[in-house]
Amino acid sequence: MSSRIRIDADSAVPPYEQVRGQLAGMIGDGRLPVGTRLPAVRQLAADLGLAVNTVARAYRELESAGLVQTRGRHGTMVAPGRDDATDRLHRAAAGYAAEAARLGVPPDRALALVRAALNAGTPG
Repeated sequence: MSSRIRIDADSAVPPYEQVRGQLAGMIGDGRLPVGTRLPAVRQLAADLGLAVNTVARAYRELESAGLVQTRGRHGTMVAPGRDDATDRLHRAAAGYAAEAARLGVPPDRALALVRAALNAGTPG
């Protein structure tokens, strides 16, 4: 799996967000189906040449979003129970995040734009 994740050291997107975004995309489009066990944090960090805390933060954010669940010694797995609306919204969010990164928009600014759109009650 780590061979599918690419970290761009020159990107304005922080490494934890690159890991989170790529894993979220793989979960969202089914490349990582429900029940798939993710590599241990230390293993993925070593494979990608990142700090353990960087990968741990990505995993925590995926867990907060309900995309993965951690079961102690059993590791971190892709979580069940996502519905179609959540999957579709996740794919849209992943696309938005990728486009923001491509355009060089910092994550905090991209989030502010989403918040403003949500607060206005209008799409996009």
